[in-house]
Amino acid sequence: MAGGLLLSGAIAALLTSALPAPSPSSGFVDPPPDKIVIKVATVNGSGCPRGTAAVAVSEDNTAFTVTYSDYLAQAGGGSDPTAFRRNCQLSLIVHVPQGFTYAIASADYRGFASLQRGASGSQRASYYFQGSPSTVAKNHPFNGPYDDNWQATDETDWAQLVYAPCGVQRNFNINTELRVNAGTQSADKVSFMTMDSTDGDISTVYHMAWKECPDS
Repeated sequence: MAGGLLLSGAIAALLTSALPAPSPSSGFVDPPPDKIVIKVATVNGSGCPRGTAAVAVSEDNTAFTVTYSDYLAQAGGGSDPTAFRRNCQLSLIVHVPQGFTYAIASADYRGFASLQRGASGSQRASYYFQGSPSTVAKNHPFNGPYDDNWQATDETDWAQLVYAPCGVQRNFNINTELRVNAGTQSADKVSFMTMDSTDGDISTVYHMAWKECPDS
């Protein structure tokens, strides 16, 4: 999958060192009419073995999605000792139409969890541009007993959005992670969390905000 996937659509970032966040009075522009080309530079991690992660972009340039088919962390019972943590890193090359920049307004994650009494799990995501010294990370904990679908949302206030730099090409990286702790009450039983979509539903959705770049 690395380096070979071309996509039409938009991507955005939570974090960069370029444009300041807009003031409430500045407003936001509609997504650019021209389609953005996204190239997946690399897909790495125990949660996304080769061929098990797919990226698609909405027709209206307002969101892109990532779907996993083998993203499962588990602990307890006879689980492999290393299976308690699974992660995936996507590195994306984004070609944005001239005159526009972008930010992630929110990211929706979902999957299924089966956590025994006393067990716990967590979903974590971080976002950064290639070469940036800073990282924005969000963490969502879950506690057993739990046996249901789960959903977590990373959301940034409109006034706090930070936009990608205008006129600069940098890879945008998304790291996700699932962790499961079996605890002591039911350590003889398996607890697990997934971030896959075996039912065909999209597991992760990234929602974009757009802004025009200042005239050079």
